[in-house]
Amino acid sequence: MKRILYVCFFAVLLLSCTTSDNDQDPESNFYALTEGNEWIYKHYKYNSYTETYDDTGVLDAVSIVGTEIIDNNTYFKFRRFTTGNEEGITFCNPNGEHFELLRDSVGYLVRNDGSIKYTNNDFVTRVINQQSWGTIYEQLIATDHEITVEAGTFESTYTQRFAITANGEQAEGLDHHYYTDGVGLIYDTTSFVTQNIPTIVRRLDSYDVE
Repeated sequence: MKRILYVCFFAVLLLSCTTSDNDQDPESNFYALTEGNEWIYKHYKYNSYTETYDDTGVLDAVSIVGTEIIDNNTYFKFRRFTTGNEEGITFCNPNGEHFELLRDSVGYLVRNDGSIKYTNNDFVTRVINQQSWGTIYEQLIATDHEITVEAGTFESTYTQRFAITANGEQAEGLDHHYYTDGVGLIYDTTSFVTQNIPTIVRRLDSYDVE
């Protein structure tokens, strides 16, 4: 049971609640869903001796490489190509290609399986994953949170991810996600449920969006 408590939030990222809302606002492009857009993210690991985050050398190069029509909905095909993780650093993405299909459904960033990856307008707490030891939740906290990363300073939406154990107490781990209108993901973290400081922080280093 103790080992189960070390489940990380990142591992359950693909197991979120679903939506059947097919409406999309053609005037909105909050998540920068345009073919050809590109983002570079750097991974930083917490150093308990210096109490700072060290650059791991791991890079995520993310781009939108096309679209696919599924059930009359247009999904944008994201390609993530990760380099620099030859050592297999825990919670950093593994080297190589990964593809993901996403669309904007009235502010919800939705995967092709119907699950919600993010919301920029719904403050209701959502269940992300349930285990025997507890439940992981996600909640939009603010829509005007300022954050500074290598790529600049942004006014972003801010979401927290946290766990409530089976005895009703909130676990130590707390993750943070920031998205900016017209740019997309700016910053996110990955934590152990039992630790109060994120292990890995991923920050936007540069981007080219239309």
